[in-house]
Amino acid sequence: MKRMKRIILLMLAITHITIGAAQRLTVSAPSTVAAGENFRIAYTINTQDVDDFKAGNIPAGIEVIAGPYTSSQSSYQMTNGHTSSSSSITYTYTLYATKNGSYTISPAKAVVRGKTVVSPALKINVVGTAKPNANGAPKMHESDESDPVRTAGTNISGSDLFIKVSASKQRVREQEPVLLSYKVYSLVELTQLNGKMPDLNGFHTQEVKLPTQKSFHLERLNGKNYKCVTWSQYVMYPQMSGELKIPSIKFDGIVVQRNRSVDPFEAIFNGGSGYVEVKKEIEAPGLTLQVDPLPARPANFSGGVGNFTISAQLNKKDVKTGEPLNLRIVVSGLGNLKLLKAPVVNFPKSFDKYDVKITDKTQLTTNGIEGNMIYDYLAVPQQIGKYEIPPTEFVFYDTKTQQYRTIRTQAFSLKIEKGTGTSSEMSKFEDEQNKDIRPIMQGPAVMIKQDNMFFTSMLWYLLLFIIVAATVIAFFVLRQRQEINSDSRRLRGSKANKVAARRLKLAEKLMEEGKQNDFYDEVLHALWGYVSDKLGISAEQLTRENIAEMLNRRAVNTETIDSFIAAIDECEFERYAPGDSQGNMNKTYQMAVKAIMDIEATMKSNKKGSLMLLALLFCTLSITANAQTKASADQEYKRGNYQQAIANYKQLLKKMPSAELYYNLGNAYFRSDSIPQAILAYERAALINPGNRSIRFNLQFARGKTIDKVAEPDEMFFVTWCRSMANLTTVDGWGSMALAAIALLGCCILLYFFNSRIAIRKVGFVSSIAFGVLFILCTVFAMYQKNALTNKEGAIIIAPSTNLKKTPIRSGADEAVLHEGTRVDIADRSIKGWIGVKLADGREGWIEQDAVEEI
Repeated sequence: MKRMKRIILLMLAITHITIGAAQRLTVSAPSTVAAGENFRIAYTINTQDVDDFKAGNIPAGIEVIAGPYTSSQSSYQMTNGHTSSSSSITYTYTLYATKNGSYTISPAKAVVRGKTVVSPALKINVVGTAKPNANGAPKMHESDESDPVRTAGTNISGSDLFIKVSASKQRVREQEPVLLSYKVYSLVELTQLNGKMPDLNGFHTQEVKLPTQKSFHLERLNGKNYKCVTWSQYVMYPQMSGELKIPSIKFDGIVVQRNRSVDPFEAIFNGGSGYVEVKKEIEAPGLTLQVDPLPARPANFSGGVGNFTISAQLNKKDVKTGEPLNLRIVVSGLGNLKLLKAPVVNFPKSFDKYDVKITDKTQLTTNGIEGNMIYDYLAVPQQIGKYEIPPTEFVFYDTKTQQYRTIRTQAFSLKIEKGTGTSSEMSKFEDEQNKDIRPIMQGPAVMIKQDNMFFTSMLWYLLLFIIVAATVIAFFVLRQRQEINSDSRRLRGSKANKVAARRLKLAEKLMEEGKQNDFYDEVLHALWGYVSDKLGISAEQLTRENIAEMLNRRAVNTETIDSFIAAIDECEFERYAPGDSQGNMNKTYQMAVKAIMDIEATMKSNKKGSLMLLALLFCTLSITANAQTKASADQEYKRGNYQQAIANYKQLLKKMPSAELYYNLGNAYFRSDSIPQAILAYERAALINPGNRSIRFNLQFARGKTIDKVAEPDEMFFVTWCRSMANLTTVDGWGSMALAAIALLGCCILLYFFNSRIAIRKVGFVSSIAFGVLFILCTVFAMYQKNALTNKEGAIIIAPSTNLKKTPIRSGADEAVLHEGTRVDIADRSIKGWIGVKLADGREGWIEQDAVEEI
C-alpha cells in the first residue's frame, strides 16, 4: 500500500495536463461465472483527479472477498514544444459467487472535479458449480479479457503475447525515410520487455523517443481484445539499393502469473508471495524492403532526398576591409537533413574564407527528420571595390515529384571600403556562445487581468475624483486631522484596525514557517491590542468581562461579542491542541480575522480601514497560495525537470496572466531548446512588464538564436526615446504615477495659494507646473502601454519554416522564407486560413495561419 501511495504521488507530481476528453467511468467483469468461483470486477476512470468513489451495490448471492485495490497509470509526451499526457485510475474488487442466478450490480459513482460520473450497470450470470482447488480454496474464474493474471504454470502461447512489425513503406528510394514500428499485443500481465535493435547494414537509423511510461489500450484482433502499445519506433534511411533485410529481434519479457498454491491472506500476513514471474522470449519477425536506386545523380547533387527550401541572409552589405561578414544559408524541410553536404558559396577571390559553421535545428518525428540546417559562412574582404556573391544552388531529389530539383538563393551586392586594418569583430562570431540567459524570477507572481486593469478602471477614475475633491476641501481635512492628532486616545482607536492588520500579517508569515508558539502569541497580541486600542481600555483593565461590557455600550450585538471572546479562547486552546498544527493555526487565524471584521462591520466605524484590512488579508492569502504553487514549478525548473516546469507554469497561466510566470516559462522553453516558444513567452512577459531588464535581456538573447536576422528600421531619435521612456514600467505603473502626480500637483497648488512665505510659494508654483507635465506624460505613456497590451498585433513563427507569399494562395509566388522564432506584425485577418503580415524591415506578404501564434 505504501508503494502504491508513492506511485500515485509521483504521478500527480509528473503532470497536471490532461487530455481534453470528458471523464468516463467504465466497468469490466466476466459476464458468466460458476457458483463457488472468485472473479474480479474493475472500475476505470480516465483521470487520476478523483475526489470520491463509490462502487455499485453488490446483490445477495455475490460476496465481496477483497478490495478495492487501487492502481494508476500515466503517460507523458512532448511534441514540437507542446506537452500532452493521459492518466487513469482503476479500482478492483474480488468477488465470490455463492449461488446460481442472474444478478445486476448497480452503477458505480465517482466525483471528478466536482462533477459526478456514473458507470453502466453490470449483469452477472452465475451458472453451474465450480470445483475448488486442491487445497480447498475457491477457484479463480479464468478470463483472457478480464483477468490477464493467469495461474502459475499456464502456457503462454504465441497468440497470447506477440509483436507485430510494420514499415510505413515497403518500396522506397535511397535516402527516403521509412518508419519502422514494433507493436506489442498481450493477453497476459506483461511487466517488463527488453529488446534492442541491432546495427543494420545499409541503413542510417534513429530511434523515435516514445514515453517511458507505456500506456496500453484495447484493440480487437482475431476476435479477442488485446492490450497493445507501440513499444518502439525507428526512422531509417536506406543507404544502398536492392533488397535490404531488417532481421528479426528477440525480446526478453517478464509475465506475472498467480501462484494458486499460496493462500492470499497467508501471502499478506506471513510474507509469502501470491505471484510468480515467468520469463518469456518473444521474437519480432523481420522485414524486407525494396530500395530503388536514385536516378543518375547530377554533379552538384547535395545528397538531399525529401522536400526542401533554401534561403540566405547577409548580415551587412556595406563593410570595410578586414571586417568579417557572415552569410547564413538555411536549408529547411523534411528529409535526410543530417546527411546533407554543405552548400558551396562562391565568394570573390579577394575574400578570406573560413570553415563553415553548421547548426542543427532539426527534430526527429514519425515522418522523418524535419526542421532547419543552418550554415554560417564567415568571410573577410581584403580589397576595396564593389563585389557580388552569386546565388547559391542546392540540388536535391524531390520524393513528391520523383525527380531532381534545383533551388537557389538570391544574389548579394557588396560595397567594400577602406578599413582601419584591425579585426576587433573577429571574435564576436565565436564569443556569442559564451553568453547565457538570466535566471528565473522567484517569489510570488503578480497576476493581472487585461480586461480589468487599474488604469482607466472605475477605481482609477474614482481615485482621481477623490484627489481633486480632496484638494478643494483640504482645509477641512487638515483641521480634522489636527483634531484627531490632539486626542491620542481617539488616534489609537482610528488606527486599531491597521495595527491589527500588521500583526495578523506577521502571524500569517509565522504560520507558513511553522512557528506555532510565535504564531499564537502574535494572534493573541493582535486580538488584545485591537480591542484595547479600539475601546480605550488600559492593559490592567483588559478582561473578558470589561471587553463585553464596553462592546455592548457601543451597540455591538451579543453574537458578535461572543464571537470575539470565542476567538481569544480558541487561540489559547489551540496553542496546546494536539494533531495537525498547520490546520489548527489556519483555523485560529481565520477565526481571528472574522472576529475583527465582525466588530468593524457592526460598529460601522472606520469602514474604509476595515475594507483595507480585508483586502490586505485576502490579497496576502491569494499571493501566498500562488507563491506556494509557483514555488513548486520553480523547484522543478531548478532540478532540471524543464518539461514538468513548463506544464506547471502553463497551468498557472490558465488562471491569469503574469509577467513573472511568462518569463519563467520562457526560461524553461529555452532550456528545452524550444526557441520559438521561449520567444513567445518572453514577448508576452514584455507586454505585461516592458520595463523589466531581465525580460528584455532574455528576449534579445533568444532572438539572437533565431535563424532570420530582420533589420530594424531607422527612426528619429525622439521616437526611440519616447518608446524607451514608455517601456520603463507597466500600464498600471504609469497609471499609479499619474495619480501620484495629480496628488502632488494639488499639494503644490495649495502650497502656492495658502502659504505666506514667498520662497515656499515660488517652490509651489514651479512644482505645480512640473507635476502637471508629469501627470500628462504618465497618462500618455499608460495609454500607449494599454494599447500595446490590448491590441495584439504581434505574432511569432512557430513552424520550422514557412513561405512568405505575395498572394494568399499556396501556389502564389514566394516573397521570402521565414523560420521559427521570427516576429511578424499582423496586418490583415480577412482571409480564412491566412494572415497578412509585415516584417520589421518593411517586407509584407501572406503566411498560413497555422504557422504562427499570436503574442
